[in-house]
Amino acid sequence: MLRRVGYRWEVAERIVRERVIAIIRTNSAEEAVEVGRSLLNAGIRVLEVALTTPGGVEAIRTLSRDVGEGDVLGAGTVLDAGTAALAIDAGARFLVSPGMREDVIRAANRFGLPALPGAASATEAVAAMEAGAEMVKLFPASSLGVRYLKALRPVLPLVPFVPTGGIDAGNAAEWLDAGAVAVGVGGSLVRGGAAVIGERSRELLQAVGSAGR
Repeated sequence: MLRRVGYRWEVAERIVRERVIAIIRTNSAEEAVEVGRSLLNAGIRVLEVALTTPGGVEAIRTLSRDVGEGDVLGAGTVLDAGTAALAIDAGARFLVSPGMREDVIRAANRFGLPALPGAASATEAVAAMEAGAEMVKLFPASSLGVRYLKALRPVLPLVPFVPTGGIDAGNAAEWLDAGAVAVGVGGSLVRGGAAVIGERSRELLQAVGSAGR
């Protein structure tokens, strides 16, 4: 039976406050759990386990026992309502999709979770918000560029954008200063052992802390 996991506005507020979603995409569930624990130990408070990770749902189930009261654990690359249900039951508190999936948004809303569907255009972003998304994942950020987000902000001032793809400590502040409410950071952050992940996490948090609001 699916468990209710809280009000979606509370989770969304936490994401906006932390300003960083660490995206875990690994070759196994065991590795995902190790990376997740390293990120938590380094001070990253919002984690997303991509379900392209073999055993990703089980990784979420395990990590859900490690996260503290102020931490938020979500599922990424959620492509259908069935997978959404499995992730929610495992302990996911937000759902991220690479594109517009109305069935995933409905599943998230039904159980009180924020949905973050992917969008690469104003049309897609508006459609996502009208379908009930809490935020919009601007993807791929590395191809679209910061100037693209700056151009979107005046015409879509109420859309909470979370750029994802190619973001690291070197450019995270630039995206936040351009109007992003948070950034999704993956490969540049989670590669390497615990010491490397810890160092990169601290660099990222320092960069994010320097960005204006």
